[in-house]
Amino acid sequence: MGGLAGFILGFFSLLFFYPDYSSNNRSEINEQKASKRILKLKVKRRTMKLRPVRFQTLRGWQQDDHLAAFKAFQKSCRYFLTKQLRSHSPVNLKRFEICKKAVRLNLTHKSQAKKFFENYFRPHRVLSSSSLLTGYYEPEIKGSRIRSAEYSIPVYKRPSDLVSLINDKDRAAKNHQLTFMRKKGEKLEPFPTREMIEQGALNNKGLELLFLKDQVDSFFMHIQGSARIKLDDGSYIRIGYDGKNGHPYSSIGQHLKKAYKFRGEQLKLESVKQWLRDNKSEGQKVMWHNKSYIFFRELNDAQAADGPLGAEGVNLSPRRSLAVDGSYHQLGLPVWLDVGSLSHHGNSGFHHLMIAQDVGSAIKGPVRGDIYWGSGDKAGLLAGGTKHKGQFTILLPR
Repeated sequence: MGGLAGFILGFFSLLFFYPDYSSNNRSEINEQKASKRILKLKVKRRTMKLRPVRFQTLRGWQQDDHLAAFKAFQKSCRYFLTKQLRSHSPVNLKRFEICKKAVRLNLTHKSQAKKFFENYFRPHRVLSSSSLLTGYYEPEIKGSRIRSAEYSIPVYKRPSDLVSLINDKDRAAKNHQLTFMRKKGEKLEPFPTREMIEQGALNNKGLELLFLKDQVDSFFMHIQGSARIKLDDGSYIRIGYDGKNGHPYSSIGQHLKKAYKFRGEQLKLESVKQWLRDNKSEGQKVMWHNKSYIFFRELNDAQAADGPLGAEGVNLSPRRSLAVDGSYHQLGLPVWLDVGSLSHHGNSGFHHLMIAQDVGSAIKGPVRGDIYWGSGDKAGLLAGGTKHKGQFTILLPR
């Protein structure tokens, strides 16, 4: 989906309006008084309303595995410090100091990690009239480097004439417009749509990266934004997002509901895949309804060793990485998720500390998130069954 690698570096210039919690004597803060305030966080032209809360009021906070979240947070910190991402916003200045401490720590127990987050962050509930939590995953697909009768569906790498018009972390907010275009001489023109590309618009241009067996697998790989490919010689590689044709993303689920009256079980991921395969001609038209088309790159061994890359530039962690709307949220910060109705993963509710490490064209809004479930078919089933309302509580540096 979310989406994933090769994004423009740099963080947003953030203006925060909230009380100063940097006092060494934090126990003297009047928590009850602070919790009654409604604060505002402004990112570019977007504003979120926040309410300070206490960690003790977060449902499931005491039971969560904070060590798993801390390890994901360390990944973001290493990237943040290595790239020396500069911003003079209060949150980035404080985050820089927190990250310097985090990367030096070798925590071994979840209680230590819990104390770390409580000592250095302050929870703020995001106030919004709407919310939606979905899921995504890294599909595992068979492929080949050589075109054949069996492997005939091309996976294209990024064309050299593709020009980005926006910071790619903002693509959800800009999904109503062209976000990439083709440079032709001194002019820019729209890039071919999915339909045009699949009918041969990029043939004979040397852009083929790999070849797959199945058009439906290819389509959903584009939606997920990454894949682990098992080559015909038995080896594995990972490929990740490297730009798109710039046309707005359209949900085929919504299209199937409106045009084909799909309901309930029909809209589950595996059911939709089977319908597309069983109705090949009509299914192709449905997939072409989504004009967006993704380009990929092969990750090197170091990049691919620990999972797919997210938009932040770090490897994603199953059940700990969250795709968010980058026009509201800063990547690399912790987010507490409270999704009481989510239970198909085997537990009663989903109450976990996540790290914002990815974005996606369909992830739009202050309380809109995509949970990364991991790789393979099992993760795909979990992702396909995730569509719930929930709460965001963001952790801002003290």
